[in-house]
Amino acid sequence: MTRTVAVLTAMAVAGSAAVAQSVPPSVPPAKDTIFARKILMSTVAENMDELETMLEPGARFETAEAREHSNLISVLLLAFPHLFPAATNQWKDGASRDAALDTYASPDVWTRFADFYARSTAASQAALEASKAKTLKDFKAHIAELRTSCDGCHAAYMKLDK
Repeated sequence: MTRTVAVLTAMAVAGSAAVAQSVPPSVPPAKDTIFARKILMSTVAENMDELETMLEPGARFETAEAREHSNLISVLLLAFPHLFPAATNQWKDGASRDAALDTYASPDVWTRFADFYARSTAASQAALEASKAKTLKDFKAHIAELRTSCDGCHAAYMKLDK
C-alpha cells in the first residue's frame, strides 16, 4: 500500500506542477482537485480490496489490520465529498478523457449533492462501525454494508465511457 501511495503522490506532484505555476496557490485548478479525488478513491479501493481479500473463504483474517483499513476508509470517505467544488463539474458526453486527470463524476453529483454527501457519510459510518466490530460476523456485515453503499453511489454518480 505504501508503494502505491508514493507512486500516486509522485504522479500528483508531477501532474500538477506545470498547471500550478499559472494559478494562484489559493485556487487549485479543477484538474488538480479531480486528480486528488481520484487518488483518494484509489486509496479507498485498495483498502477495500485488502479487506475483501481477508474475508474470502480460507483467507487469514488479521483483526488489527482489518480495523486499520476500515478506519482509513472511514476517514477518506468523510473527506471525499469536499473534493467536488462546482468547477470540477466537467463531464461532457462523448468527450475524449484522460483517465488520470478528467472527471467521471456525473453532473448529478452537483444537482443532488445532499444525497451524494449523505451516501458518502453513510459509507464512512459503515467503515467506522467495521473498525469497531467486536466479532468477525459483525465485521463482515459492516463491510457488506460498505460495499453496497459504494456500489450504489457509483451507480448513481459515476459515468463510464461508452
